[in-house]
Amino acid sequence: MTGAAPVIVSALFGRQDQALFDALRRAHFPPERNVLPAHLTLFHHLPPSVLDELKHRLNAATRGVRAPVARAAGLMSLGRGVAVRIDSPDLAMIRRDLCDAFAGMLTPQDAGGWRPHVTIQNKVAPSLAKLLLDALGKEFQPRDVEIAGLAAWYYRGGPWELISRHMFA
Repeated sequence: MTGAAPVIVSALFGRQDQALFDALRRAHFPPERNVLPAHLTLFHHLPPSVLDELKHRLNAATRGVRAPVARAAGLMSLGRGVAVRIDSPDLAMIRRDLCDAFAGMLTPQDAGGWRPHVTIQNKVAPSLAKLLLDALGKEFQPRDVEIAGLAAWYYRGGPWELISRHMFA
């Protein structure tokens, strides 16, 4: 299906890291709301009119380029959920370049500060989120994660529809 749906941009994890984050989501995300694989969103809502330029820029950012160094650096509270904080100055630089390119078209959410993370629990009572944050905090060990590529997706209200993948060298 094609059409004028908003475009989302996400980072793609390597297979092992994707499996780990997906397992955490399956274990802790409310099942009726868990309709997406684990993901790291760079942009939540770009207009579909930028799609050709976006693909060009994602190709330029990834083709022949080494993957950005990234780290699952800690846990973070979302108030009604829990996320794994991802630190990656290189990925942040790619996002900054895209922000500059699409500055006049960004929503307030995308134009504001970026807190890269993978949500593993959301839309639960704050007390349940705090319990999970405390429990996971006892075991969490920072670790490197693989950013394998970038992807663009259509958002149509349910699971995302893949537009394109752009893999690092």
